[in-house]
Order: sequence, then C-alpha cells, then structure tokens
Amino acid sequence: MKKSDSSSKRKVLVAMSGGVDSSVAALLLKNEGYEVTGVTMALGIYREGGTTGRFSDDAIADAARVCDQLGIPHVTVAFASLMEDKVISRFTSEYLSGRTPNPCVDCNRHLKFGALLKQARKLGFHRLATGHYARIEEHPSGWQLMRPADREKDQSYFLYPIKPEDLPFILFPLGGMAKEEVRKMAKESGLHTARRLDSQDICFVPHGDYSRVFSDRNLKSEPGNIVDRTGKILGRHRGIIYYTIGQRGGLGISAKAPFYVVAIDALKNQIIVGGKDDVRASGLIAGDLNLLVEPFPGEVDAKIRYRKKPALCSVTRIDDKLKVMFKEPQDAITPGQAVVFYAEDVVLGGGVIEDVIRE
Repeated sequence: MKKSDSSSKRKVLVAMSGGVDSSVAALLLKNEGYEVTGVTMALGIYREGGTTGRFSDDAIADAARVCDQLGIPHVTVAFASLMEDKVISRFTSEYLSGRTPNPCVDCNRHLKFGALLKQARKLGFHRLATGHYARIEEHPSGWQLMRPADREKDQSYFLYPIKPEDLPFILFPLGGMAKEEVRKMAKESGLHTARRLDSQDICFVPHGDYSRVFSDRNLKSEPGNIVDRTGKILGRHRGIIYYTIGQRGGLGISAKAPFYVVAIDALKNQIIVGGKDDVRASGLIAGDLNLLVEPFPGEVDAKIRYRKKPALCSVTRIDDKLKVMFKEPQDAITPGQAVVFYAEDVVLGGGVIEDVIRE
C-alpha cells in the first residue's frame, strides 16, 4: 500500500489480539517508522483454561507483553457489550432461525472496522492496522481491497464489509507475506507470541461447544424430526442449531446411500435431508450488501464459504439485493453465510445469502 511521507500521516493504532500475526504487524510498522500504539478489544469472553480463565484477559496480557517488548504503548477498549449485541446475539438468533451465520464477518463489520476504526479516528490516529492477510492498494480507479500473497491464509472473504471510503485509513502489513515468514520474523525478533498456535475456534465458541453459548443465555433448541423432501419422518434431531446445509455426519439415519442436510425449517423445527444431488443449487439471493466497486460487473467469481474456491457466476441487481446464478451448480449454498465477489485479486464486495435458487 502506498503511504504518505508526511509525519502527520504516520500515527497508527494496531489491533492486537495477542497472536503472532498482529504482533508482527505492529513490529513491521514500527520498523517502517510509524508511531505505533497497540490496542486490544476487551470482549468479556470466558474460556476455560489459559492463565486467567477469560479469553479477553489472556489476549490483553499477551498483547501488552509484546507491546512492552516493542517499546510501544498499549491500550484496551471495552467492547464486551458491543460483542454481545452485534456478534453473539446475531449468532444465536440466526442459528435459532435455521441459518448459519458468520460471526467473524460481523466482528469485522461492527467491531474492528466499525467501532474501533471510529475510535481510532477520534483519538487522533490516522490509520488502523490489523494482522489480517489481505491487501489494500491505491489504483487509478481508487482504493481497492485485494487478496494477499499467501493464498492459504487469504482472509479477504471476512473483510468485504469494510466501507469503500474507509479503505485509505486501513493498513494490512502482512498482505505481501507468507505465514512462514511471519513466524520466522516473530521468532528472530524474540516476540513472546512467536510460537502461539492459530486458533481454529470461534473465539466465543471454544472447542466447538455451541450448546454452551445457548445455555449461558438461557436459549434452547428443541429436538425435532428429520424428514426427507416429501415430508417422511426418517429420524430425530437434537436441535437445529447443531446442523448446517451440506452436513452429512451426525444425522443418525441408516440408509443405503448417505443423506445430507438440504434445508432447515425453523418454523416446523425440521431438518430436511436428501441425496448428494439435492444439496446442489444453481444460484442465490444476497442481501445486506457492501459493494466496493461501481459499476458492479455482471459476471464475477464468487465464494459462498471461506474454504470454497471462487466460482464463475452472473449477477443481476434486484432493488437492494443481488441475484447470483452460477455457471455450474454449487454444493451447500447456505443462508446466513457470506457470498463474496472477486475479479482476479480484487475484492468487489459481498453480502449475506438470504435464499437458495434451485433451478
């Protein structure tokens, strides 16, 4: 990303989670001459184990230690209520409605590149930086969000909610690096977080224990029927929150051919299953859009899940939504998940999948 040489543009707030990526992001910016301050969001998330038994406190302690090593200030922001209202509450309500949400997208939308970016500006910082693997570049057509050099760590899918006007104020220092380079730099610099493993869990769902999230909030997901597409009862499910579109295992149904979750009917409290072909769909309707380019192309590549490969599709605007039709049918298009659009390395924007089109 191009940077101004003016010292008035070099005061940066770095979001630090206590992990190796954000630690190296702060190190890189300090080495480049920025005036760096680390910030950690206090999210109030409880997690068994660790030093304090509280995820936020452990993250704060690790980030503060790295900042001390780097000789930069460290501050915290109290975002526990915001996390509950904007991320966790939506997570539970979406699952109870039969959809599969993406809380990392909501965290980026409302916390990191919403409230935290706003607070950074209020405190006089000119940039907000994070340890995400993505790039932001200035081109003749304007500022663009782009995929990183390390495709295996590409996190651009989670970043589409960033508003176009905010792109010039954000830095992704790791965008041109591979994960191995980041760990090597952390180790050579003696950073406390150099050997910390990447978390595979949603931060407020440790060990994949979704039931804990719901029980802690006195929310229940009642058992119900598993049915085929004709409505025939095939078995029982333990609560719709434990299932997602395309799921094969954990259904408890004996059959000659495997069953997959095709749809979830929250009103009837039913899991609808079918064969492999029944999981495929030709398109979707997306809402809650954030488009980073105008005019928006009529043909793009789209990802319907983080680990899915981009697939060619046509896009048609229908009021404030997009109708997306794929050139080839896609497996497990899932309401509640994000669909993100690309043109080669450029992130064009994205939205939330609202409906599945089966044609």
